[in-house]
Amino acid sequence: MAIPLREEAVEAVTGQRARIRQPSRLPSGPRQLAAFLRAQRVNLARHAAGLRPFRPGEFGRHPASPSAAHQHVVNRHIDHLRRRLFGLARQLAAAGDRAIERQEFEELQRFTRIKDQGHRWVKATEKIWDFYNRLFSQRQTRVAPMLLASDRIGLDCYQAIYTGLGTARSIPAPPPFSFMETGMSPATYRRGIVLSLIGRRANPFPLIKLPYHRLINPWTLGAIPHEVAHNIQSDLGLWRMLPKLIYRRLRARGVDRFSAGVWSRWHKEIFADLCGLLLSGPAFVASLMAVVGRAPRRTLSFNPSGVHPTPYLRVFINVELLRRMGFAREASAFQQAWDRIYPRRLARALPAPLMRSFARANRIVVSTICFTPLRQLGGRSLAEVVSFGRKEQKMVEEAAGRLAAGTDPGIIPERFFIGAARVALEARLARPAVISSNFYNALGRR
Repeated sequence: MAIPLREEAVEAVTGQRARIRQPSRLPSGPRQLAAFLRAQRVNLARHAAGLRPFRPGEFGRHPASPSAAHQHVVNRHIDHLRRRLFGLARQLAAAGDRAIERQEFEELQRFTRIKDQGHRWVKATEKIWDFYNRLFSQRQTRVAPMLLASDRIGLDCYQAIYTGLGTARSIPAPPPFSFMETGMSPATYRRGIVLSLIGRRANPFPLIKLPYHRLINPWTLGAIPHEVAHNIQSDLGLWRMLPKLIYRRLRARGVDRFSAGVWSRWHKEIFADLCGLLLSGPAFVASLMAVVGRAPRRTLSFNPSGVHPTPYLRVFINVELLRRMGFAREASAFQQAWDRIYPRRLARALPAPLMRSFARANRIVVSTICFTPLRQLGGRSLAEVVSFGRKEQKMVEEAAGRLAAGTDPGIIPERFFIGAARVALEARLARPAVISSNFYNALGRR
């Protein structure tokens, strides 16, 4: 239960009202010391009262507002810390009374130790309160409709996976929550991960971080299914078993230890890419190429301890899956374009063992992640849990025409909107600003 923000709560902890009414009962001693001790206990009590839980409707009552579920789990964090703060405030008030009365060194030292402990708890509570206050406050700004659309795409990705599982799994809640952070690449904070941003406490729901330049260009939002897929991998219990399975499969097929270790270390980013592709179709590869297609020095850089695949190789990994999804023509076109931008001779700078086994290892890894039945998926493969084929692409293409014309895209899943926006852009069906506006308007009406 939330602790109310009332001056009575502060007075109950500090006894300040009674002291004001009876100043003559204060023991004699240095006035400045007594004033200092009284002020510190008032400050701590007011800090505890001021860092209140978020109220219903505080960030609006429109569809983009934080849901009651999101606020509830954050408020539980805040309430836990505030209860501890109020306890410390009571201890500090009692220690202050003794110090004022006795003015002994030991009592004063006890008072300062409690004050210091209270200060650290104030900072921890304020850190959590401020972090989520900034995130929730974005839902009252101009980017709120964009964040709402991102939320709905993220939710649809989760629904597609969980309804496709071979057996029922406990339903994750709350769903992903999107926020904007300028000057940054897309990222996610997984559910349950300990975050320094909130005082090394567990993050209660998936957070999807999106930069402004992606939000205003919705055909680049392949980042959403990618970042959501990180959370899906974690929630389904695939985080630990998948790298071991990849390593065993590669070694069994003769891939050297070094290369097998590199592929297994890349498992999180590869899973997120391949799951994102299965969720949203060929447009995902175009979005990926836009992200990793940078100066050759960056695109072909290899980090022996990195968790991200070398950007140059990521496209070939996704093209392999796209071909196996039945999009051979599109896969060939993407690969030809990539080869023109980054000729194969540039790959000579990459480790020779990795490149010698790359084609074979690529097929094995894609098969392991996407086409191997797994207990965590209810005995199905990822490609059976969620699939995207020609039928779904036809839906995306029809929706592209409707988005461009500003008419209702119909009942297509929210995750297909990203592909529809990209098809409309590449086919020049409308001006980019029109496509973007219609994209957010259509998702906002969901």
